[in-house]
Amino acid sequence: PNNHFKKSELYSFITGKASTAIARRLQKNFKQAGVEITIEQWSVLYHLWKEDGMSQQQLGDATFRDKPSITRLVDNLEKLNLVKRVASKEDRRINMIYITPVAKDLQEKTMELANQTLNEALVGVTNGQIEIAKEVLQLAA
Repeated sequence: PNNHFKKSELYSFITGKASTAIARRLQKNFKQAGVEITIEQWSVLYHLWKEDGMSQQQLGDATFRDKPSITRLVDNLEKLNLVKRVASKEDRRINMIYITPVAKDLQEKTMELANQTLNEALVGVTNGQIEIAKEVLQLAA
């Protein structure tokens, strides 16, 4: 029947709900700590903290966002003085995105908040259960 989930669909549904709940909690924790960026903006910064100087296309791929979405996110991050666009030396049609010192200063605080949020979300979950969940989700992917 059409109303039954396939196993892989069920895992996607459950992980999607968990991901949304954790993102909402992280946004709440950011706001309470006075960090005035969105989770979407933070996800872009997160990838730039790992590898500064990515192209907008690379950032879109890394954050699973389309061209218009990543352009809007980078525009807003630029307005907040958190990133700067620099035309690529090899191809001036390509913008390379670099973090600013202001963004660098946010890294430690937001990573601590992200770890705190994840710890809050996993209260009562054992390490063994986490490992089993990882195995199951890797099989479903």
